[in-house]
Amino acid sequence: MQNSLVFLHGWGMNKAVWQVCIEELSTHYSGDIHCLNLPGFGGADLPQGEYTLASVAGTLAKKIAPNSVIVAWSLGGLVALYLAKHYPEKVSKLVMLASTPYFVESTNWAGIKEYVLDDFKQQLSQDSNKTIERFLAIQAMGSEHAKEDIKQLRTLLKKHPQPHEEALSAGLDMLKTQDLRQTFSQLQQPVFGFFGRLDALVPKKVCSKMAQLNPSFKYEIAPKASHAPFISHRAEFISYLKSIL
Repeated sequence: MQNSLVFLHGWGMNKAVWQVCIEELSTHYSGDIHCLNLPGFGGADLPQGEYTLASVAGTLAKKIAPNSVIVAWSLGGLVALYLAKHYPEKVSKLVMLASTPYFVESTNWAGIKEYVLDDFKQQLSQDSNKTIERFLAIQAMGSEHAKEDIKQLRTLLKKHPQPHEEALSAGLDMLKTQDLRQTFSQLQQPVFGFFGRLDALVPKKVCSKMAQLNPSFKYEIAPKASHAPFISHRAEFISYLKSIL
C-alpha cells in the first residue's frame, strides 16, 4: 500500500492551490492524497492558545497519517520540518517546494531582505487583501507567464474563505524569525526539493547551501519558474514528484 501524500500550502494561500496538481496526480497515485489548510487559512480554525509553529504543527499532526510523504510549499516547509522533527512517525519523506529552513537573508545565506517582511507586516495591519495581492505578484515575478500564474492562484484562492488576520500576522513572524537550519541538517527522513531559478523569495543560491547542511538533500531547479513552480511548470513538478514517490 502506498503512503499518504500530504500537501501544505504557503503564506496567505489555502489548500485549493493544489487542485490542478491533484487532479493530475490522482490518475497515477493509488495512495490517499490530502491537501490541508494551515490553521487560520482557508476557513480552518485557529489553533488553541498562541499561534506558533508548535501549535500549527500540533494541530496538523492530528490530521496526518503515519509515514506520510509531505509536500510543503514556502511557509508550509517550516511546518513540515517541525513535523519531521517532532512527529517523526508521521513523515516518511519530505519535499520542500520553493521552501527553505530559513527565509531571511543573512551572512552566507540567500533569502528575503528583512525590511521586505517588515513592509508586509505594516501593510497587513492596514489592508490584508492588498497585502496578499502584492504577495501574489512577488510570487509570480520572473515567471514567463506571470500574469496567468497570478490569475490562476487568485481564482483558486477564492474557493475558500479568506485567512484570519491573526494567522497572516503570525505567519509573517514565522517567516522572519524561524531558523530551522539545524533541524534540516539533522533530518532522519529523506528530503527533496523543487525550486524556481527566478524565485525572488527563495533564491536559487540557497539550494547549494541546503545541500551543504544536509548532504542527502536532492533537488531540482526549474529554469524558467518563480515561487510557484507547481502552477507555472506543473508537468515538470509532477514528473519530479512521481520520480520521488
